[in-house]
Amino acid sequence: MSDLPNAIPDFSQPLQALKACHQRTHAQCDTLRRLVAHLKDHGNDGQARLAASNVMRYFDTAARHHHADEEQDLLPRMMAAATISRGSSLTRLVADIATEHRAMERVWTELRAALQEISAGEKTPLDVLEVDRFVKLYHAHITVEEASLFPLAEMLLSREDLKAIGAGMAARRGVPVSE
Repeated sequence: MSDLPNAIPDFSQPLQALKACHQRTHAQCDTLRRLVAHLKDHGNDGQARLAASNVMRYFDTAARHHHADEEQDLLPRMMAAATISRGSSLTRLVADIATEHRAMERVWTELRAALQEISAGEKTPLDVLEVDRFVKLYHAHITVEEASLFPLAEMLLSREDLKAIGAGMAARRGVPVSE
């Protein structure tokens, strides 16, 4: 149940950084699913505790930053750049994305409690249905963003917009923007 390294993304290309975050999110969701099976087969051993800690760290930090990147930087700039004809469909998309973020955060709060107990060495089962619900929410959300949001962002946003979005993303993480 290995984790991916925590490399700092290149925020000078914010859309690619967001897509890379989606890949890491898929990997963490896979780890969650493997953790359910691992706990059944091996109990709460050191590997399970480490995996639970790593998944918590990822969704407590990187996933929260990712949602903020979208809600505070990407989506407002897209709305500002949208034409009247695209505005209403974009408004619906933006509202749906924000609603999905809140839904994922609610499910994460429930799931995190069990992961915290597992990381502390307690013999807590990980509810396969709760994990499945969480993973499905994320996978569906990522699919919509990659099929609809990111292509629209590529059409709407200027280089200056992308530079400002990347700067916001980097600042959120306390890292310099590469030029």
